[in-house]
Amino acid sequence: MTLLTLQNVNKAFVMNEVLKDIDLTLPEGGKLGLVGVNGSGKSTLLRLIAGEDMPDSGTISLIKGAKVGYLSQHADIKSDYTVTQELSRVFDDLFRMETRLREMEQLMSRGEDLAEQYARLTQRYEDAGGYEKESRIQGVLAGLSFAKDRRDMPSRLLSGGEQTRLCLARLLLRQPDLLLLDEPTNHLDLPATAWLEDTLKKYKGAVIVVSHDRYFLNSVCSQMAELRQGHVTQYSCGYDEFEKRRDARLRQQIKDYELQQETIKREEEIIRRYRSFNREKSIKAAESREKRLEKIERLEKPVSDRHVRFSFSCRRRTGDDVLMVKGLKKSFDGRPLFENIDLHLKSGDRVAIIGANGIGKTTLLNIIMGREARDGGSVIFGANVDAGYYDQKQADLHPEKDILSEVWDDFPLLEPGEVRSALGLFLLTGEEVFRQVGTLSGGERGRVELSKLMLRHDNLLILDEPTNHLDMDSRQVLEDALTDYEGTILTVSHDRWFINRVATRVAEMTPEGLRLYEGNYDSYLEKKQEMARLLSSPAASGETRTQMIKQQKKERLSKEQERQRRVRLKQLEAEIEKLEKDLSALEAELGKSETWQDHQYGMEVQARHDALKLELDGKYDEWTLLSEEE
Repeated sequence: MTLLTLQNVNKAFVMNEVLKDIDLTLPEGGKLGLVGVNGSGKSTLLRLIAGEDMPDSGTISLIKGAKVGYLSQHADIKSDYTVTQELSRVFDDLFRMETRLREMEQLMSRGEDLAEQYARLTQRYEDAGGYEKESRIQGVLAGLSFAKDRRDMPSRLLSGGEQTRLCLARLLLRQPDLLLLDEPTNHLDLPATAWLEDTLKKYKGAVIVVSHDRYFLNSVCSQMAELRQGHVTQYSCGYDEFEKRRDARLRQQIKDYELQQETIKREEEIIRRYRSFNREKSIKAAESREKRLEKIERLEKPVSDRHVRFSFSCRRRTGDDVLMVKGLKKSFDGRPLFENIDLHLKSGDRVAIIGANGIGKTTLLNIIMGREARDGGSVIFGANVDAGYYDQKQADLHPEKDILSEVWDDFPLLEPGEVRSALGLFLLTGEEVFRQVGTLSGGERGRVELSKLMLRHDNLLILDEPTNHLDMDSRQVLEDALTDYEGTILTVSHDRWFINRVATRVAEMTPEGLRLYEGNYDSYLEKKQEMARLLSSPAASGETRTQMIKQQKKERLSKEQERQRRVRLKQLEAEIEKLEKDLSALEAELGKSETWQDHQYGMEVQARHDALKLELDGKYDEWTLLSEEE
């Protein structure tokens, strides 16, 4: 059944038509990815569907009673509630039911006949998931990588990214019929992104997601829609197939337009010739052809979106050794961030560093570039190495400068025309180059940063989240440029599609160091367990026999602990199931009027019920803690 229908939806801001005659449908449970260049109107369309803005014309229809949840890119939470309390508020209705059940139990203990009401409310509470609410809260907090020391912090004190994750967590707990997600992976690390992918694939409701994460879209979405020049085109396929169909569609549109233009031009030439004869018969023939020509439905000229187009080159070659990092460590306020970081880059290497948010990936790059002090270890560059750095925060840009001055001041020997030509490759042309850097969007600032990096001609590129703020087409051009680049690349990225295309090695960062895996991101996923075994072997690690015995003992202990954990989990599940049955039987007993005819007996049943409930809550807590250790 169709959940959402948009018909002839139009939206303009002043004289700018953002959306034109938008038609879109989504079935119940459908998963739709919405893509388009930056500024094409994707967020505007989500706001219209969410009811936060109104279309100028057209209709947006939802199934009666359908609930919509909307995640914007920017959250601003002013609440003093802690993270856990904020999520608990999602279940206010369940907590009110729980309170009412306790009140009814007290009233029944005094002789009031509320058995039927109590039974109905208990069933409603159970059907609404009352017994699972705590485990669901803990599950979503763990899945979205909320550190335990942040869960009791007032929500208003969270960072912008954490507030966005909190909003996402609330939506997932509410489980609306339609989820509208605007760039949901922007503030997620790779484990959290993978968890969200799995959650959305299993989600019973429908989802519309705006994202530049192609790997995410390909994993989650079975339908795609593209916004281009104000119009939307819907495709019943995933992202991979969508790219092929979109390109084929555009080629066909261009071909149809060119054929029609040839036909029109030929007809106009015939009409001109007929009129040049200046005879009644030829004039009538010309008028007849003109009428036929006027009835032709003119095709709109397909216009390909302008793309950035650039390449990276090296002004000189390096030696075989490009970068040697040994024993690097860093602490903040006495708290270790990382230690034992070893990394050796050879000429032509392409290494992608991955790891959890807050593990210190950007700090590592800043230490390598000399922008931040290290607490120990060494960083040595090889012969003839020229290192260029892309800063995801774009801290080196000057907000008060215009674009042209920002670039030209770094390359004063270039002619103005050369600087403007370089900026033109990044779609920064005409009067636009005189805009102040401080007024630019994140994507525009990223293009200014990339233009400067291109002009440097460095042979080592150190890139911190280079695809952030870039639209999909710009990401593809960047990937092409890096694929053709002859130098060495060290990049931090959570863009798995980017890593698959660019990296030849993946370095997983932990507080204890870096672990290297040959190949791209998919290879990393496949080889992680196998490579972990190889790296722990004596041949790979150079361990002494004593060290190997200690390590094997440690691994056996770890395996035994894991076995015990799994055994205990099974025991807990069985105990919880029995307690739930016993509790249900006691609740049924409490719901009988006969129970309360003997007041003493009723109070005894109530006491057993409360004791079982307390014991069950304890089992739930233990089960949640053990589950989080996986």
